[in-house]
Amino acid sequence: MRAARLIKMVLLLQSRPSMTAAQLAEELEVSERTVTRDAQALSEAGVPVYADRGRAGGYRLVGGYRTRLTGLARHEAEALFLSGLPSALREMGLDDAASAARLKVSAALLPSLRDASRTVAQRFHLDAPGWYHEPATPELLPAVAEAVWDDRLVRARYSRPSGEVERELAPYGLVLKAGVWYLCARAGEDFRVYRIDRFAAVAVSETRFVRDEDFDLPRFWEDRAAQFARSILRTEVTVRLSEAGVRRLPHAMDRAAVDEALAGAAAPDAEGRRTVVLPVESAEVAYGQLLSLGPEVEVLAPAALRERFADTAERLRDLYR
Repeated sequence: MRAARLIKMVLLLQSRPSMTAAQLAEELEVSERTVTRDAQALSEAGVPVYADRGRAGGYRLVGGYRTRLTGLARHEAEALFLSGLPSALREMGLDDAASAARLKVSAALLPSLRDASRTVAQRFHLDAPGWYHEPATPELLPAVAEAVWDDRLVRARYSRPSGEVERELAPYGLVLKAGVWYLCARAGEDFRVYRIDRFAAVAVSETRFVRDEDFDLPRFWEDRAAQFARSILRTEVTVRLSEAGVRRLPHAMDRAAVDEALAGAAAPDAEGRRTVVLPVESAEVAYGQLLSLGPEVEVLAPAALRERFADTAERLRDLYR
């Protein structure tokens, strides 16, 4: 426990010009007397901790002292290398910087930990795009990524169904979803989501913006993704499902919408089938989704969709007769 606290104290002093005993005590969650004893212990161990006296005094490291990262345990070192996503870094133009950082960290590790990057790379790999889809890297992604890193405003032209629009954006974060890159940005007073591959032009400004410290990228994306999924479900279909159909339905349609529909459905009938009202994007989309369930689903409404399934069943029967 004390060893971990001493390492943290050195790292704190290494990251700042100096710190008072009160500041160190607050960061380390100990008393100022304990800070004094720890500083003395570090000094006796050869770490050049110097105490300045007086009202403006405090503790600091002498002579630009830097500690090596020998306090990392194996699982910590492996987690550090696991955090890198090679394909994403490459697409953002950051693969060289990431490679240099990994080399520097590796050089600072104990010899027994220097194989951490290799052992993790052989055990874990993230392949973000979906199957049967070869995503193209948006040409403007590196410029957008640079603006995100530096908190710089951008002037962007964005393609919409109604035509191109031009916006000044404060780019807060990038999200890679199923092989598609999205930008989460503030436009005026609102936060919005933009597909990077729909940017026609991006000009990075020299002007930096001030981030809203309350903005949480993972939470924002989760909320917007859920809103989007709900917003496209504009119509309903009524179906009867066999037990197998109930099991397979979440793999054919939006899982959250299916779970909600099943939770509100009545108990199975005498034939073991459940009648469920499903929110869907459109009758056309529902046709493709439900068709994959074959005889495990019967469409009850709307009538036009039921007739289409009946016609498909007739054609299949004729085809396999």
